[in-house]
Amino acid sequence: MIRSPHKSPLLINNNIPHNIYSKYSNKPAAHNLFDKLPIRKIVPRNPLNAGCTQMGLLKNACSDGSEFGGFSYADALTACARTGDLMNGKILHGLVVVGGFACRPFLTNRLIDMYSNCRKIDEVRLIFDYADEVDDDSWNLLLSAYVHIGWPEVAANILVWMHRSGVKLNTNSFVSVLKACSGSSDSKESRMLLHRCIVKVGLDLYFLVGSAMFDIYAESDRLDEAIEILDRIPNRSLVVFNALIVGFSLLESNASAEIRVTTLKLFSEMLRRRMRPSRISFNSVLEACSSTHEFMFSKQIHAQVIKRNLDEDEFIRNALINVYASSSDMDEGFKCFNSTTNRDTVTWGSMIQGYVQNGQIERAMVFYREMLRVGLKPDQFAASSLLRCSGNFGVLRSGQQIQCYAVKVGLDQFTVCCNSQVILYAKSGVIDAATKTFQETATTDAVSWSAVILSHALHGWPYYALALFEEMKDRMVLPNDATFLAVLTACRHGGVVDEGFRYLKSMMTEYGLTPNPEHCVCIVDFLGRSGRLDEAEKFISSSGFNNDKTVWWALLRSCQFHCDTERSIRVGEKLLEIDPFTSTSYFMLYNSYLDIGDVSKAMRTRGRMRELGVNKEAAICWIEIGPTVHSFKVGDDSHPQSCAIFTRLEEMMLKLKKQGCADVNILELEYRSKKWKESLFSSHGEILAVAMGMIFLPESMPIRVMKNLRVCEDCHKTLKWLSESERREIILRDSIHFHHFSWGFCSCGEYW
Repeated sequence: MIRSPHKSPLLINNNIPHNIYSKYSNKPAAHNLFDKLPIRKIVPRNPLNAGCTQMGLLKNACSDGSEFGGFSYADALTACARTGDLMNGKILHGLVVVGGFACRPFLTNRLIDMYSNCRKIDEVRLIFDYADEVDDDSWNLLLSAYVHIGWPEVAANILVWMHRSGVKLNTNSFVSVLKACSGSSDSKESRMLLHRCIVKVGLDLYFLVGSAMFDIYAESDRLDEAIEILDRIPNRSLVVFNALIVGFSLLESNASAEIRVTTLKLFSEMLRRRMRPSRISFNSVLEACSSTHEFMFSKQIHAQVIKRNLDEDEFIRNALINVYASSSDMDEGFKCFNSTTNRDTVTWGSMIQGYVQNGQIERAMVFYREMLRVGLKPDQFAASSLLRCSGNFGVLRSGQQIQCYAVKVGLDQFTVCCNSQVILYAKSGVIDAATKTFQETATTDAVSWSAVILSHALHGWPYYALALFEEMKDRMVLPNDATFLAVLTACRHGGVVDEGFRYLKSMMTEYGLTPNPEHCVCIVDFLGRSGRLDEAEKFISSSGFNNDKTVWWALLRSCQFHCDTERSIRVGEKLLEIDPFTSTSYFMLYNSYLDIGDVSKAMRTRGRMRELGVNKEAAICWIEIGPTVHSFKVGDDSHPQSCAIFTRLEEMMLKLKKQGCADVNILELEYRSKKWKESLFSSHGEILAVAMGMIFLPESMPIRVMKNLRVCEDCHKTLKWLSESERREIILRDSIHFHHFSWGFCSCGEYW
């Protein structure tokens, strides 16, 4: 165009400097081209000035004395607002005043916008208050300034002021303020004021305003009013329904069950109106089904998915797998997985996490290996799930295989994998490795600290766990519910009652966290451990968890430990009222009645158990030797190595008897009808597992045994003796605690 003999239109010449050179930061070229223009107007200088201002070259924009008009100032102020250039913005403000342009509303608006983006709210208010003329845009910019700076209460008052001043209000004005109020915890009065104003001007029937108001009331747990607002929105279209369903799902991370049920009702109404849900709506409602355990409804939704040919959609398919995993129906989950061909990493990961969630570690490992075989790499979440699952089952070798893979492909850089590795080692009884992993984690979070604190608490190092918590606070890491559960567990096993109450108070007052039943179990347990059973019972009554069985279970254990039979009976009856299908409650109540000589009530307890079909939960113990996990039940002789195991067991028991350790004849069948025992405690699963460990594990290696129930008193005593007589370290994990047996002592301090 420059070399062409034809004259270019003025409009093209005017825009070339800005659109080509200025936008690509070639300002010298833009100035060169501008200087060659035959006719210089204010209009072509405007874009050049804006570009100069963006680069901090305001001085160049005014240096040659060309005419500088109001629109030039407006463009330059817009550039300052966009870049947050307060210094040049103030210079322009002065030039506007000196040039006599301050009375123009559009420049007033640009100045308000510039100072608002620079977060100078005092200057914004001065310009607005002393402006010769303001228009609707001025009011809305003032409103946005207060929203932007985070003062929703003032913004709400300005909105009311706008209405009283006759300014035309629009939905955008209300939505911006409503969203600001939604994010503020101290704007209750402002919300109410806004709601009244919205209803008065008739904007509550608009979808955007109504949904914003709904968010405010739902997040404040005022669900009835939120749903009432929702019901007022007329002519709900497909877009409205889809948006509402998705909006509900976004609230569900911390929402009540009622909100989730409302999501399902909305979806049902949508189908009744013969509307077509979006794929995001299907995903949202499936998540709601998973949260509310509405699994029959989820199957109906699955049918709708197939009907609409959406079953190949990976987004929906993964949601279906998650729903079936939540309902413990992994067979249906596998059908969803098997019916599709385009399986990605997320799909495989969903199956692995589903099996992990349902305790099927073997199937999870099969999917993990098959995933590698087809050439897909598990992500950090799948690897984390497998590590946690290996820890939950105490299968260290399998977990270490996953850990090696994570290191090989670089997943160990993710904190979520490091946290799961800590849990793996801690729950497998290797506390030193758990501590080392935590110390080597590059970026620790609250989950990391919670895991390592809980690990030391469960392994009998409560004071070190509490010291870790103090270090966590010193490093400015914010504790969460799980952290305080770990801390209270440490207090529970350390028997520090006063410290426990201090931490509970700190949790509620300093961090604003609400205790859950697990926290209360810890409080009841350390009160009971110290013999303060009256206080423990009163605490349960005042805690708000009077109908939670785990809390009463903690008290029952303490009652039996301190031989408070009368209270044991009362608590046992309470437990049967709350949950009549737990076998252990019947056994403990049965024994308590026998302790006071009330045989008729004891037999009646057994009769109730038979009538309801309640069966005793089988005690299972297992030990990992090499690549194989060996499990045992009481008196189990089904193992291929049974002869060798029982021979070794007999040798150990004879040795104990010769040393005078046994205070009962442990080689004879012991039948105690009073305590409902019909087996040799010396052939309990944990003793058999230890005997196998004595045979097949090197003497330098600790014997690690896992058990699904609480270890009995006789076995606990026997394992202490064995650790001394055989000079072996024995680590037993039961349902409550880790027991480190060494040289005749246990880390639990005789309380578990």
